[in-house]
Formats: sequence, C-alpha cells, structure tokens
Amino acid sequence: MWTNYIQPPLPLELSDTNGRVLSDNANSVKVEDRAFHEWYRFVLSYPPHLVREYIHRFSLNPGNVLLDPFCGTGTTLVEAKLGKLHGIGTEANPFPHFASSVKTDWSVSPTEIETAATQVADSAYKMLLEQGLDDNIISQGNSIPLRQLPATAEKALIKNSISPLPLHKTLVLLDNIKAFSNTPFYRYGLLALGKALVTTIGNLKFGPEVGVGKQKQDVAVIAAWLIEIDRIVRDLRSLDDRAFPPTHVHLTDAREIGTILPACSVDAVITSPPYPNEKDYTRTTRLESIILGFAEDIHGVQTVKRQLVRSNTRSVYSTDDDEQWVVSHKEIQRLANEIEQRRIELGKNSGFERQYARVTQLYFGGMARHLAGLRRVLKPGARLAYVVGDQASYLRVMIRTGALLADLAERLDYQVEGIDLFRTRFATATQVDLREEVVVLKWPGFKK
Repeated sequence: MWTNYIQPPLPLELSDTNGRVLSDNANSVKVEDRAFHEWYRFVLSYPPHLVREYIHRFSLNPGNVLLDPFCGTGTTLVEAKLGKLHGIGTEANPFPHFASSVKTDWSVSPTEIETAATQVADSAYKMLLEQGLDDNIISQGNSIPLRQLPATAEKALIKNSISPLPLHKTLVLLDNIKAFSNTPFYRYGLLALGKALVTTIGNLKFGPEVGVGKQKQDVAVIAAWLIEIDRIVRDLRSLDDRAFPPTHVHLTDAREIGTILPACSVDAVITSPPYPNEKDYTRTTRLESIILGFAEDIHGVQTVKRQLVRSNTRSVYSTDDDEQWVVSHKEIQRLANEIEQRRIELGKNSGFERQYARVTQLYFGGMARHLAGLRRVLKPGARLAYVVGDQASYLRVMIRTGALLADLAERLDYQVEGIDLFRTRFATATQVDLREEVVVLKWPGFKK
C-alpha cells in the first residue's frame, strides 16, 4: 500500500553489547500482542499479557466492568475490549487520553481510513513539491523559509526534539489531516502522526528518561505517517466481527474518580499509577502534545500537571495538600524525615532537592485520596491489581511502594490479597535490584 512513498527504516530493537536481541524484557510487547496496542504506546507501559493474567485470575466475564483509573495509553482498556469487557478509563493527560479513546474505537471503516489517508498523503506531497521539497528524497538541501511553531509552543518542547525540516513537513501534513476534521478518519490520522513523531520523525530517545538522540536533518514524514496508518488499517481488518462493548475514557484526575462514575458500578480494577520518582511523565508526550495542539504552551503543560498524582518534584505546587491524607502514617513520615536528613547531610540545597521529602508525602497522600474515593464506585467483592515499583530516586532512600500502598489500602478497609512480583530491575545508582510488584486487593463493601 502507498508504494509511491519511500519507507523509512523501522526503529531498531533493543540489544545488548553483543548484538543479541533482548527478548526477555517482561515489559515488552509480544509480536502476537501488537494489534491495537502499537497504534501508540508509552515506552513505560506494562505489557498486555500482564493484564490478561489478572483478568483471568479475577474470573472476569464478558459484560463485566473493568476500570483503569490511570489508563495512560490504554493497555488495560484494549485488553478489556478484546475480552468483551466494558472498559472504563480515566486519564488526566490530554494526549494519552486521546490515544486511549482512539485505540478502543473500532467502529470506523478501515477502507474509509485508507481512502482518506491516500488523499491526505497525495495532497501533502504535492504541496511540498510546490515548495521545492520532495518527501521521497532525504537529506536534500533547501533554501525555502521553513514553517515554525509559535514561540510559546516551541519553548515548551524539549530542546532539539525535532529538527527544522521534519517539523516543517509535519506541519504541512498536519494541515492536510485537519482538512478531514469533520470525518471519522481524522482522529486516526492524528494518532498515527503522534506515533510517527515519537518513533521516526522526531529526535527523541527513550531510556530511563526521555531525551534527545541523534539529530535527523530530514525524514520521509509522509511515509513514516503512512506506516502507522497501515498498522491501524490492518488491525481493523483483522477483526472477525465488530460486536465489542463500548469503552469510555474520561479526561479527569484519578483522585476525583468517586465523583465521576456511578456508585457500585465497577467489577475490577487493573492499573499502574505513577511511581514516586523524578520522572516527569508530561515530558514523555511533550512533542506530540505541543505539535498536535493538545497543549499550546508551558502553561498548558502545567495545567495538566496539576491534575496528576504528585510523583516528582517538577509537579509540586504550593497549594498542594494531599499530604494531609498520610499525616498520621508513621512509616511514610519516617521516610520523609530520612530523606530530609539525608539531604541536609549531603548539602543538597537546590529547589527540587528541597522538595524530595514533601513529594514523597504528596505521592502517598494522593494515592490514599484516590483509593478513598474509588471505594464508592466499586461493587462489593471487586478485585483490584495495582502495578507499582520500589524507588530510590530521592537520595538513595529506599521506598517500598507496594508495601506502603497495600498498608494504605488496608487502612481504608480494603482487603490485601497479596503482593505479586512482576519483575526486578537493577538500579545503577543504588546497585540493588528494585522490585516491580502487583498489589492485589479486594473491596468487601462498606461496613454497616
């Protein structure tokens, strides 16, 4: 399909220093699981097979309601739909919310997407040719004035996360996609461009943190986009039928979930909240969010941060008060005091370092607030799985996230069924293995 456009190389698989493919990563997506999930996916997302395991363990059947209150890019929601469960998600970050919504809407005709994409590609290609740019010829010189983002939008991007010429081509392509804004195709075309931006068009690299890699002076932008369109079309055509239950994704703060959903409406929860560390989760989606218009500038990004559980010092504000939820929790207060004492001993006095103790309290306070509000929407007997990880980001003080989350849940009258080991990962800073775990809970109902 679309053979008139050159095909850029696909992203390389991760490999070790001997060139062997690292296929034993428990967080990776198996080939047979890529349908729908690979339309757009966080690099830090948990794998689909983990969701299926807990769907099976919780004995969920078609028609049951499965909630993911931190749904991100929709791993749980896609698996719920494939299992013919009613999926409900909440997500405060606009672009992941959009991605989850599109990834779980399979009602559109794949032929309609294919036809519209062909028109968009041909129109964008012709427009670039008229400017003296052939998108099928890479590393060409050019002397034309290139389009740019507004200064406020550019300032919100990670510096050098996209090169000038690929950005220009992307904006031309985006204009042509927007010409179809009143059609079912539009959302899929936009999501495909978001995926192409982070995997092929931009200069991002993903490791423990999102950063900037090798600068690409030119990219076959239209071809990169068509690869993602083709993925969507193929997955939709693979469906044997369209008799899947609807999925509902709410753009909202997970700490307010008790005010969003009907009482006693949820059979199970499978989710992965943010971990208490120094990862700014809005950076992961910054490139596509700004270019595609889901945030206009840094103020828009900050608005999003205010709707997230506080998990890093770059999203802490003076008016935050979630720490009140854990003021009497001795272990969390001990951890906060240990972090603060370590900071003083080491002479760490930057503004961010001074917030380490407070963000620890805010994180667990925010999770307690979430769990408290969640009780209202759960059916008695509802089962829950929270994927969380130990952390030592704050001056190497170990935070056993799973154990603390289980204790908070128990104090809110949840029953703790267990803490399962998902995987371990070696932390170079502390030279110890950190556990990623699944905290398994049961909600017995409110005491009478």
